[in-house]
Amino acid sequence: MGARVVRMFRNFNLENRVFREISKEKPRAAPRHAVSVPPSADASKAVDSVNQKNHPLLNHLRSVYVESTDPAAAAAAETSQELAQSKEAERRPLKFSLPGDPYGLVELTDVPKGKLTITEALKALSSHQRQPQTWTPEKIAQEYSLDLKDTKALLEFFIPFQVQIIPPKTENGQANKGFLGLDCW
Repeated sequence: MGARVVRMFRNFNLENRVFREISKEKPRAAPRHAVSVPPSADASKAVDSVNQKNHPLLNHLRSVYVESTDPAAAAAAETSQELAQSKEAERRPLKFSLPGDPYGLVELTDVPKGKLTITEALKALSSHQRQPQTWTPEKIAQEYSLDLKDTKALLEFFIPFQVQIIPPKTENGQANKGFLGLDCW
């Protein structure tokens, strides 16, 4: 009730108040400080000397040839090549992949150690869900060349699908059979 009263007072004669505010004369901006610098003869000579060609200086510049190499860049290129070679050595073949061309992507043949493809991750998670005694985090980490800490975190926090059958209640209190609920995390 109070909001209605406040709204009435706030909107009372609104158009007239807006028109009055718009029709007010706008405040003028403050004038800028006048700067008067008389052109001097020295300034014009300096501008002319900058814009003119200096032929002796140009001849000296043409005679200079500098060739430089950065030793840090050469060392960085060598270390990047060594890293690329070591990373190639630290790759493992795929354990599991989908047949055909999934999702229009190029089929991978090997993966860096410590990484998983989506299909491998789903396969490892489903095998751990089905047989947790056989597929322990240690075995999965060894099988897929993963860090044990990352494997335990993957198994704890990544749950791809969890199927729950939730029967809806009917009017007489009995559950209706046949409803399938899917939770996707």
